[in-house]
Amino acid sequence: MLELAPAEAAARIQSEMPLVAHAPALARRLGIAPFRGLDLLELFAFVRAARFCLPTPRGLAAAVGLPPPRSKAAEVEALIGAARVLLQEQAARSDDPHALPVAWGMARAGWPWGPALLNALGFSPENGNATEAPRVQRAMAVWERLQAWQEEAPLPPPSSHPVSSAETRHRLSDLLGTDAEPRPSQADYASAAAGAFQPRERRDEPLFVIAEAGTGVGKTLGYIAPASVWSEKNGAPVWISTYTRNLQHQVDRELERLFPDAEERQGKVVIRKGRENYLCLLNLEDATRVVGARPGDTVVLGLMVRWAERTRDGDMVGGDFPAWLPDLLGAARTRGLADQRGECIYAACPHYQKCFIERNVRRARRAELVVANHALVMAQAALGGLDDAYLPTRYVFDEGHHLFDAADSAFSAVLSGLETAELRRWMLGAEGGRSRARGLRRRMEDLSADEETADAVEQAVRAAAILPAEGWMLRLAEGRPQGPVETFLALVRQQVAARAVGPDAPYGIEADLLPAVDGLPEASASLAAALAKLARPLSALRRRLLQRLEDEADTLETAMRLRIEGLCRSLQRRAEVQVTAWRSMLDGMGAEPTAEFVDWLAIDRIEGRDFDVGMHRHWVDPTVPFAASIGGHAHGLLVTSATLRDATGNPEADWLAAEARTGAVHFSAPALRAAVPSPFDYVRQTRVLIVTDVRKDDLSQVAAAYRALFMASGGGGLGLFTAIGRLRAVHERIVEPLEAEGRMLLAQHVDRMDVNTLIEIFRAEPDSCLLGTDAVRDGVDVPGRALRLIVFDRVPWPRPDILHRARRARFGGRAYDDRITRLRLRQAFGRLVRRADDCGVFVLLDPMMPSRLCSAFPEGVAVQRVGLAEAVATTRAFIGAGGEPRADRVTGV
Repeated sequence: MLELAPAEAAARIQSEMPLVAHAPALARRLGIAPFRGLDLLELFAFVRAARFCLPTPRGLAAAVGLPPPRSKAAEVEALIGAARVLLQEQAARSDDPHALPVAWGMARAGWPWGPALLNALGFSPENGNATEAPRVQRAMAVWERLQAWQEEAPLPPPSSHPVSSAETRHRLSDLLGTDAEPRPSQADYASAAAGAFQPRERRDEPLFVIAEAGTGVGKTLGYIAPASVWSEKNGAPVWISTYTRNLQHQVDRELERLFPDAEERQGKVVIRKGRENYLCLLNLEDATRVVGARPGDTVVLGLMVRWAERTRDGDMVGGDFPAWLPDLLGAARTRGLADQRGECIYAACPHYQKCFIERNVRRARRAELVVANHALVMAQAALGGLDDAYLPTRYVFDEGHHLFDAADSAFSAVLSGLETAELRRWMLGAEGGRSRARGLRRRMEDLSADEETADAVEQAVRAAAILPAEGWMLRLAEGRPQGPVETFLALVRQQVAARAVGPDAPYGIEADLLPAVDGLPEASASLAAALAKLARPLSALRRRLLQRLEDEADTLETAMRLRIEGLCRSLQRRAEVQVTAWRSMLDGMGAEPTAEFVDWLAIDRIEGRDFDVGMHRHWVDPTVPFAASIGGHAHGLLVTSATLRDATGNPEADWLAAEARTGAVHFSAPALRAAVPSPFDYVRQTRVLIVTDVRKDDLSQVAAAYRALFMASGGGGLGLFTAIGRLRAVHERIVEPLEAEGRMLLAQHVDRMDVNTLIEIFRAEPDSCLLGTDAVRDGVDVPGRALRLIVFDRVPWPRPDILHRARRARFGGRAYDDRITRLRLRQAFGRLVRRADDCGVFVLLDPMMPSRLCSAFPEGVAVQRVGLAEAVATTRAFIGAGGEPRADRVTGV
């Protein structure tokens, strides 16, 4: 077995067919162009479709039951062994009749694994059975083999039986099992959470419980206990909402304790996401029509079909779709098969009764627990239902400290080139090229039988001509805008470029709305009038469809009714919400903004390249519309997190900060408060160091500090950054020296794998290190030695933009800045200790850290201001000793 230098390996790879795990990642590490190889992940995706493994030799070995490799040579042997196991496994399966035809089609298209897989399946032209070449197209038609869902009668309304503390504690005990150690704090938390599951006393006054549970309390099972009891007693689902899609699946895994039988759990628990997360069978069918014509697509579609036949629910983002497949096969050809553009034609689709999305919507109505995310819940509440008219009455908002940001995103509006061009594509469909986009005429097929409806469709299609066509950004750059939208955007672009501070910034610039440059008010008025002409036929079309539902209530077939209802919801989102918001923004162009909104203009960039330009409107306090939209139908809300309160030392002020951040202040009844402290001994288990002799604006010094600290910890280091550019600069400087010492360095925004896959690799490789930004700071859960050091590049102050300026003025000036910063520090520190035997060091590379922010760390934890050399020595000694107490010198802060 040869050990090659990177340059020699790169040369060999280009001329041979290597066996690898994740070829694109290897090509990036070697600095070479994508190469052709036997990527074992592709074979895994064929044989074990809808199952995940880490995209590393160690991950593949673990997935197929081989011993973990402990050297580079052992990793090579593990790859060979895993390939053998997978081929033998496929050969032994007798319940997979479509494997052979799909493999045959992929082999003909040039898939490197094709010959070996066909041989394992016993198919070879040399053996005389070439005339029995399977029918590839038929095998690709996976939609023909999926089970159809059936409509059921509407469910009766839920009961209003309360959940007692005794019932909650009993359920929690069942969830934990008889062998679990007593955890009084978890039981106390669960009892407090049960307060959200009592009958409400007055209309529009939901029971609002704010419950902070320190890390280690076990809040997930703590709220599952009363939620599951309430659902059983009252015959309706409780919706559990998290901040990210990855966290949805973490909650789902916890629910295995409640429903250990997989088949029962399938009926009792449903994960709900937006439509753009699920495979669209019509898109898949359209794509498979090119099988044979485009060989590269045939290979991709073969693996997609294998997954579609075995997936639990068609979820392509965070579900059982391997997160590394888009990097291997291309995002457009994999996740691009989802309904990402709102182009669904509902019951007109030939696959409607096998649709993953529609099946999930119906399952959610009859589930006991629905695991959703904040964005979907807020959109659903704002629109009175999303994919159907159902609105739950009981909610649990986990990661509740993110409610403010989630509401900010859900209830904001942007009038930009990308948004208006997207509306044009939604209305007109494909206007050339290979797009599968389906426009309004296609959606209205068979529904425009009367003259009034047909006329509304044609008027809407004609009015859509005002919206930007392909190439709008180039026309703006060249100073030749076309139509009222582009004319408006050109003037917006002019104003931002003229007035932005740092107009050459690589990641976006912005400017105040007023005073406007010459011509912008007139362009705004012209665009508002054009949008009014666009909105009228869309609104008329929706009214006509709603009237048809009423007029033909006794004759419409169920499928046709559902199709009309779906179109009405789409038209509501596009006409009555989006276009109305745009017109409202434009109407205020010549006047002073109201106190409830903040408007501004922006140019969005990626690495110095403009990709969008437009006008933005946000609520100064987005929890106002959140409370208004959800307060009318909700009977009980539990908002929970490990970090809800501020940490000023004033208990009442800290609770008031939590109520303001979660929107509790906008409900008429006062919130019920509960706080359960963490059981961890942070004084013994952690150290907090502020490095005083590293200049945070000198990235060479910052990178050197990261390298030295990661080496001192022996890996297991998480590097957090406040800006993507700083992360990339540090990664470039330290990746080679770390990997030369056997320390794998993973990086968000550098590695193209999604952040959840990076975290999974980091968790499984205990000597690796990971660099990331906000998504890593808030979403990583890595217990044990795999995470033993956190290094933050500088104090995570709020970004000083126009929106923050307005909120700072409303919510307390410097105190508001401090509150947000303490929350971010608490969240970051909370990643360090996830179980009682964890230990770790938290390092901040910012000598300007104010003393008043140190209350973000747990009470009693000493914050030491030290030089880098001492920080390195402390890290090495503390982690090497496993967190045992020792006599550390503590300097004042």
